[in-house]
Amino acid sequence: MTDTAVVPPDVLTAVRTKHRALWALGDYPAVASEVIPGLGAVLVEAAGVRPGDRVLDVAAGSGNAAIPAALAGAHVIASDLTPELFDAGRAAAAAAGAELTWAEADAHALPYADAEFDTVLSCVGVMFAPFHHVAADELLRVTRPGGTIGLIAWTPPGFIGQMFTAMKPFAPAPPPGAEPPPLWGDEAHVRALLGDGVTAVHTEVRSLPVSRFASGAEFRDFFKSVYGPTIAVYRNVADDAARTAALDEALLGLAARFQDTDGAMGWDYLLLTATRG
Repeated sequence: MTDTAVVPPDVLTAVRTKHRALWALGDYPAVASEVIPGLGAVLVEAAGVRPGDRVLDVAAGSGNAAIPAALAGAHVIASDLTPELFDAGRAAAAAAGAELTWAEADAHALPYADAEFDTVLSCVGVMFAPFHHVAADELLRVTRPGGTIGLIAWTPPGFIGQMFTAMKPFAPAPPPGAEPPPLWGDEAHVRALLGDGVTAVHTEVRSLPVSRFASGAEFRDFFKSVYGPTIAVYRNVADDAARTAALDEALLGLAARFQDTDGAMGWDYLLLTATRG
């Protein structure tokens, strides 16, 4: 287990401020609803969420996993560092007939008691908390013994993992001690993070079919307008026309590697479920 004091409080505060603003950029709920709408339900099913379960969705965004968990009959808290995402989540929940609680919370310091939840989920969410060991310890801490942790994260060699690789040369430097988000999609890395805090670990790499984009240019333009991390990278090179053009080409090249002739892609992700020890 990692002591949160390893990360200085001022660094955590700065990261919290920066990441809240980053995910408020653009329109992340559009990604959730138009590109990956079914991914949260996959996680809820794999985690075996049942009526009456106390469920926490960490880095829930607009409720991609939290809403299906509520529809399964669980008592759900959708927590996220960026409450600007909650309006879209509330609207989606109302449309689906789901009742749940929305709460601002940092994955590095969850404001919940030890062992408070039967199931703790995160669907391509906690992977973006840059201090992985701190966030993993929080997942473990708030899950009751015998409870379930369920995670979905993009894999390093998959499309989104490679998108972050393509953007890295154009991005601002990460804070000291930060780790790349796609490492949460590496089985060995996540097993090491959770360590002996879990048993009965099950992992599986799956591919999400994505047919939202007819061309590489459509993918690039969508992500540079709605996806916070991509918007932030473009802003970082906005004063350099050559680097902006190079970033454009890097994302086009990425799409060309993954799209078939009809524009369809498969985005690989790691699905992990485990029992809290």
